[in-house]
Amino acid sequence: MRKSHPVRRVVLATAATVSGVVLLLSLKPSSDPASAAAGGAATQPPVAQESAQGGAQAAGTGTVTGDAAQTQYGAVQVRLTMANGKITKAEAVQAPKGGTSDQKTALSVPKLNQAAVTAQSADIDSVSGATYTSTGYKQSLQSALDKAKAAASQGGSGQDQGAGSAQAATTVTGSVAQTQYGPVQVRITVAGGKITKAEAIQAPEGGTSAQKTALSVPKLNQEAVAAGSADIDSVSGATYTSTGYKESLQSALDQAGG
Repeated sequence: MRKSHPVRRVVLATAATVSGVVLLLSLKPSSDPASAAAGGAATQPPVAQESAQGGAQAAGTGTVTGDAAQTQYGAVQVRLTMANGKITKAEAVQAPKGGTSDQKTALSVPKLNQAAVTAQSADIDSVSGATYTSTGYKQSLQSALDKAKAAASQGGSGQDQGAGSAQAATTVTGSVAQTQYGPVQVRITVAGGKITKAEAIQAPEGGTSAQKTALSVPKLNQEAVAAGSADIDSVSGATYTSTGYKESLQSALDQAGG
């Protein structure tokens, strides 16, 4: 048999190796960096675009409660609802009660609320026959507007900017105080450590008691807010009601923490 020449074997081996490499390269998938980047971009989720309005509530939006304005017939306190710096709603959360004050409040407050929204300021006309209520309303309204303006300048929003707005307003009901003519029970609203509203949810009724209650309770409510404590004067002619009121008021204050 004829022997193969060594050089020929080397050539054949080299040719076989080259053929194998070529075959392997033809089978390997393309790894073009540009193609890979394009493929990755196609599979990545799109980035959400930032909202033009942003996530924060617009400044000057929310509710704001003015300081209570004391009048001869009781406290007046106004709460505003604001949207983008404009008054969208006005309401009196406190207004004179009892006797003819009920009629005057029912007559004047809706008109004052409407006037506040229309004027967008505290420069509104007083309601005829309700001068004291109108004056107190405008004072509290101006206080609320001042607070809304201050909050907007600081980028505030949404939170009630009432008196003592650093703390949320809390409503506390005192225990029932029994008197010779019936039970007396007081509920107070406290904000920022101050009484912003006081009301008797129970008081003597019937006969002359109804008259004494109508006479004394509005005054006692006003005194409680003004004094910020139960150290208030009794109303002449309604000693028992006054004593019961102060006892229940002190109970409410104790529950509120002072």
